[in-house]
Formats: sequence, C-alpha cells, structure tokens
Amino acid sequence: MSSGTGGNYWQGKALPSVFKHELLRHYIPPFGGMTGKQTQERRVVYLDGYAGEGRYESGEPGSAEIAVRVASYYRSRGLNLSCFFVEQQPQSFERLQQVLRGYQARGVDARAHHGEVDEVLDDVVQRAAGVPLFLFLDPCGLCLPRSRLVDVLARRRPQRRPATELLMNFSMMAVRRLGGHVRSPKGNEKSLERFDAVCGGPWWREYFADGDAQEDAAEAVAAEWARRLARLTGMFVQSVPVAKEPHQKPVYHLVFATRSPYGLWVFGDAVARSRAEWWKTLELKEEQQGQGALFTKASVLRPDPQVVEKEAIPAMAANLEELLRRGRPIKLVDHTLELFGPYYGQVTEPVARKAVKYLHSEGKTPTTGTGEKRTRELVVLPPARG
Repeated sequence: MSSGTGGNYWQGKALPSVFKHELLRHYIPPFGGMTGKQTQERRVVYLDGYAGEGRYESGEPGSAEIAVRVASYYRSRGLNLSCFFVEQQPQSFERLQQVLRGYQARGVDARAHHGEVDEVLDDVVQRAAGVPLFLFLDPCGLCLPRSRLVDVLARRRPQRRPATELLMNFSMMAVRRLGGHVRSPKGNEKSLERFDAVCGGPWWREYFADGDAQEDAAEAVAAEWARRLARLTGMFVQSVPVAKEPHQKPVYHLVFATRSPYGLWVFGDAVARSRAEWWKTLELKEEQQGQGALFTKASVLRPDPQVVEKEAIPAMAANLEELLRRGRPIKLVDHTLELFGPYYGQVTEPVARKAVKYLHSEGKTPTTGTGEKRTRELVVLPPARG
C-alpha cells in the first residue's frame, strides 16, 4: 500500500522526521513504563510496520533504532519490549538487519520481516495476546485499509487493558494527489478505490466534488477520517499536522489513538516537546546555511514559548474553574482535553500545575498545586461554599 523512500532519504533527517522521531522518543518510554505493569509478564509488544533502514547515514537513529534503544534500556529494568519490524525494500531491509543485530546481541527481542505489514499483522496481534500493544504505521504512501485497523483496534483488542495504542502516518500528499483524480476524466479509478479502502468507503470523494478549495478539502478529509476512527473504535483520537516548513501545508498528519486518559495526557506533552525540537532543528539548519544572516525564518516565525505559556496559564485556569463548577474534585488526567483546550500539544505538562497554582492565587480553589510528584495526578478541589 505504500511506496518506498527516495535514494537520499536516509542521508539525514528532514524536519518532518525530526518531529516524528522526537515524538517516538518522548512517548515510547512512558508507554512501556505505564502499561508494562498491567501483566505479570511485564512485557510489551511494539510493531513498526514500515521500519526503513533503522539508522540514517549521519548516524542518527531512525524509528527502529529509537525503539530498540528503549527496549535495551527497559531490559535492564525487568521490562521486555518485544519489537517487530517490517520493511519491504530489500536494500533497506538488509541495513535494518545490520542495525538490529547489535541490539539482539545484547538480548533485545527484535525481529525483522521482509515484506508487507499486512503479512505479519495478525501474527503480531496474536503474539501480543494478554499484553500491551503499540502499533506504529509510517508508510510513504497509503496505509492499511480502515477495515484492518478497526478489526484490530475494535474487534480483536477492544479492552482498555492490556492497552492497545496506534500512531499512524495519514498522508496529506496522497489525499491531495488523489483528490485531483476525483473530477479529472483521466483519474485513476484503481488508485481512488485503494483510497476508498483506506477511508472505509468513497465518502471522502464528496469533499473534492466541486474542485474548489483543495487544501480545505484535504484537511476536512483528514479530520473526518480521525472522527470516524474514534467512533468505530471507541478510542481517544488526536491528529497532529506535520510540515516541512513553517506555515506550509502538512505533508502528513500523525494520528494517535488510545483508550487511556494517561496516554492522551502524555501524548500531548510529547507533542509539545517534539514541536519545540522541530523549531530548534529548523533554526540550527538555517544558521548553518545562512552564512551569517541577521535573522532566520525560525527566529521570526516561531511563537515565543514564554508568551505561549503566559497566555496558556490563565486560559487553562479558566477551563479548570469551569470544570470545578460541577462541585466535585477534579483529577487533572481525567480531563486532559477540557483542561488544555487549544493549548493541547502546544504546552508541556508543567504548565498544568502552574494553572492550578494560578487558580489558587485567585482564591478559586483551596488546592495549592503542590504535593503530587506527577502533575497529572493532582486532584483539584472546588472552592468552599459560602
């Protein structure tokens, strides 16, 4: 269902990959830590369905090496992260195996399959019976049909525990390209039908029927795809656009699905941290290429993190105040999206504690915002009546 990466893809990380890999680096460790205790085996299964070479020519880790590094770290702490990797391109598969051998020699449970992810998906799901499962699907083109995803997430893994989570690349480049086929007399019907399968039907074609506002139509398709996945699986679903440059069209959306409020909370924090690294990398690259330019694009266009946080604190405090009007104590992690509002994925976890302290300073909660080691575990009390 996907096309291979270009010949220079593995020379060094492009900005979308910087964001994506930072997200994995910030999220996989807490996922293993949070869910690994759900079974006596202390085992977690991880599938990277489009693993690539595992490592860039620059020596930077790709998605596969990020995962086995986490597995190596957790192995010394009594947690077994069983990693399954799939790669279709023969040369990339050989290089992937070379990367994995070094970790396998240290006892990491890492296995590679040469072929399509659909060929091994059922087997991996079976191997994950009774233990947590994380699916990372990052094709360069179209992903698995929606029916396959829903079968795994809603029929075969419908329970909250052991956990099942998904992080998937939903290609906006493919949506735009195929959207152009909808009204064209030369449109490729087979390609359209393949995307029908990805979307679970031809409903997406209606968004491109009039031929106007193609970008708005593409974003609407991505949003509706995520809404339908949430409805069909009963999971929290969040979609994060990822672009090559500031204010450019996203090349894809990273779609995250979880049943856990903790997963939703930690993912938002990971997105915010990955976004900061994306800007930092952009500025560094521009400085290296700019040969002494006075200003970089990143320095001009990046929202000031301190300003964003300053705006977020009272806004989140107001959201919390609204929640407390119900008259009951509020555990922060149980109300992630309501608490963060539009700042979800924009600010990190500590800002939530600052919002609690701000509300306390306003005399609107007796909770001081101190005490709990983890901000997400804070229980905020409503103001005393009378």
